[in-house]
Amino acid sequence: MRLMKKFSKLTYKLTIASILVVGMGLSGCSTAKKILEVGEAAEKNPGPCPVAFSLYEASRLVEFKGSESFANVGFTAEINKVRSLCRYVGDKPIHSDLSLDIAFGRGPAASGRTATYQYFVAVTRKDIEVIEKQIFPITVTFPEGVDVVELTEEIGDIVIPRANENTSGANFEIIVGFELSQEQIAFNADGKRFRVSAGKN
Repeated sequence: MRLMKKFSKLTYKLTIASILVVGMGLSGCSTAKKILEVGEAAEKNPGPCPVAFSLYEASRLVEFKGSESFANVGFTAEINKVRSLCRYVGDKPIHSDLSLDIAFGRGPAASGRTATYQYFVAVTRKDIEVIEKQIFPITVTFPEGVDVVELTEEIGDIVIPRANENTSGANFEIIVGFELSQEQIAFNADGKRFRVSAGKN
């Protein structure tokens, strides 16, 4: 039987140049939920929330120690799910929360039981430009006998200014992924897959 240990990480604070992000010390998606409970919450959002998703070419990370073979797989990671809630009224900014479910794996060629990964969060004007991108490190330790670790990463309150009351969340995207080498990006783009359970099947 393969053991799986689940971890949860506290909210990060994310500060973006033209996007103010304030860590509220709340659990993932709780900021938007809190906003929904008070004051102007009786008024519906005037439009949809920004779409939040993982970029296909950057949603997986596979480390190889040598050629691309099963026996050479080191540490791996995969973003399994991205969740986001938002709230905005009138001409006020969009408040969004972000929660990522990530699985980390330790393959047969991994060195040691601790690895540091990096993932990014980018806010974009849809199909136009990246407004800002920030990178977050995450260190994972695999206990003895455990080669798969799952955790949830949470970004607090992402505040996206709007030009006016007619600017809806549909104009923006929140994109996440791992920081990868060109070789790792090409590996993902080709549709090749060594999942986090590499070396265990």
